[in-house]
Amino acid sequence: MNPSARPLGGRLPLADPATLTPAQRELYDQLIGSWVVFTDKLGIRSTTEDGRLIGPFNALLLHPDVTAKLLEFQVAESTNTGLSPSVREVVIIVLGAVYRADYELYAHTSVARTAGLADEHVAALAAGDIPEGLGAHEKLAARLTHALATRHRVDDGLYREAESAFGAKGLFDIAAVMGVYHTVCTMLNLFEVPAP
Repeated sequence: MNPSARPLGGRLPLADPATLTPAQRELYDQLIGSWVVFTDKLGIRSTTEDGRLIGPFNALLLHPDVTAKLLEFQVAESTNTGLSPSVREVVIIVLGAVYRADYELYAHTSVARTAGLADEHVAALAAGDIPEGLGAHEKLAARLTHALATRHRVDDGLYREAESAFGAKGLFDIAAVMGVYHTVCTMLNLFEVPAP
């Protein structure tokens, strides 16, 4: 099946909130009370009209115990990061572009606007380009993320440039946000989850 013609769950049926196990229901309620509230404020669709989760959220219901730890890591990463919101979003969008993870790019296009990135810069990043008008730190984060995501290595020159700009802790923060979104993008692509 053409991935763009897939239903909102992709390869997975959308979980019916009425048939969830107790652990799934607890996770569902947590997601509805946190992530769905956040995405709704940004105009990002994360549920169907009848309350079924879409995007990565449906897949997260498959394993509540692991998802709980992943969400803890994501919250720790995002609330304790030394990265600016715009640099963090650049990392996420570049990674989404490498994976061609449609839902991730759909959702983070909206998040990137709130982080101050221009629409044309976000569109270029989502297309796999690094636009000239992007800020120096954002451009450097895009180059570093692309190198790590595609070649799985960073040459000494790029490393020194990135370490000078972000410090060792900032580089750790980039690796951490990449870790979260490698997981999300992998799930989205494995289950061929489309953007709504």
